[in-house]
Amino acid sequence: MAIIRRSSNWLPSVFNDFFGNEWMESNRSVPAVNIQQNDDSFLVEVAAPGMTKEDCNVRVDDDNNLVISFEKKNEAEEKDKKGTYLRREFSYTQFQRTMILPDNVDKENIKAKVKNGVLSVTIPIVKQEKTPNSRLIEIQ
Repeated sequence: MAIIRRSSNWLPSVFNDFFGNEWMESNRSVPAVNIQQNDDSFLVEVAAPGMTKEDCNVRVDDDNNLVISFEKKNEAEEKDKKGTYLRREFSYTQFQRTMILPDNVDKENIKAKVKNGVLSVTIPIVKQEKTPNSRLIEIQ
């Protein structure tokens, strides 16, 4: 009888080395994240409902990691005519993730935007010329 082992580690290991599994946590307080790679860039999309660009911070830290963070404070209240609180709710949302960037990205040209509740971060890939791994050694 074969045992099928299910794992949440579905990303290729090279991808994990650069981006880490902490992006894929299954915690309700952690926004959903999509990471896509195409020929010339990585695209990181983070669910950011209700967030504006003022609430978001995207930076490269001193260790060349991409750090994405959100912070939003909401205060909603309802009062009766005399000014006594009927209901008062405070809401505070904070999120931060650090992503190890691969060596082949152009850290100077990373771009980010917030649109329709999604923070999109485009990380350009530096085109590297392919050099052959093998070569003939001259015998002297």
